Amino acid sequence: MKIGIFDSGIGGLSVLHQAMITMPEADYIFYADVDNVPYGEKTKEEVRKLVDHAVGFLVDKGCQAIVLACNTATSAAISYLRDKYKLPIIGIEPAVKPAVEHTSESGRRVMVVSTPVTARGEKLKKLVDKYDDKHIVDVVALPKLVRFAQDDDFNSKNVQEYLKSQFESYNLNDYSELVLGCTHFNYFKDSFEKLFPDDLEMVDGNTGVANNLKNTVIKNGIFTEADKGKKGTVEYYYSDRKMESPAEMEHIKKLHERLERMRQI
Repeated sequence: MKIGIFDSGIGGLSVLHQAMITMPEADYIFYADVDNVPYGEKTKEEVRKLVDHAVGFLVDKGCQAIVLACNTATSAAISYLRDKYKLPIIGIEPAVKPAVEHTSESGRRVMVVSTPVTARGEKLKKLVDKYDDKHIVDVVALPKLVRFAQDDDFNSKNVQEYLKSQFESYNLNDYSELVLGCTHFNYFKDSFEKLFPDDLEMVDGNTGVANNLKNTVIKNGIFTEADKGKKGTVEYYYSDRKMESPAEMEHIKKLHERLERMRQI
């Protein structure tokens, strides 16, 4: 059983990390399009072309199901990809519904942070319109955060100053839920934690996506009896280039270690 997980950059490692916990039996191929990141500053047409290439690459590698671990890619391209490729393609979307449900108990607000493409996209607008009947959701685009992540700059003074500048028009004490609407943002939970109230709940879609992936591969007969108890493997590609040198693999290991720490927050 071979599963492809795609993202514009290293953010999708957070989805892979959770998928490996939920379904350790799978062989995974992770593809980060680092040559073209960030997607959130590109046009929808540009994003669709890039994602189409990456998915085609994963299909050629024998992947039987693919996760778009990127809100921007899901918003821009998932319908097109499902029409083109005859295999399960699972998208990701900001976890607006659970955040709104939790906040209704506190009487406070929900903030969704995302890339600009996701923030202004029709998919997120429909999601908010569907669940935000009390008009308590605010959407904030954080375009530079993806660039910080790609530079391994997760909790520096520059990151803190950038976040403060983006949030300066909001009273952060008003918020009890922060929806991480970009997989890159999972690396910054400790930075967000410093700015918001102590009782803030940060919500991402990784667990839901991993559970959806497992249910999908079982339903489609991709997960078989032969896979049970098997220890899966992972291959990493950065824009068609396989990562396998000791330095490259050590860097990826450190990213997984940070994601595990952030998972505990």
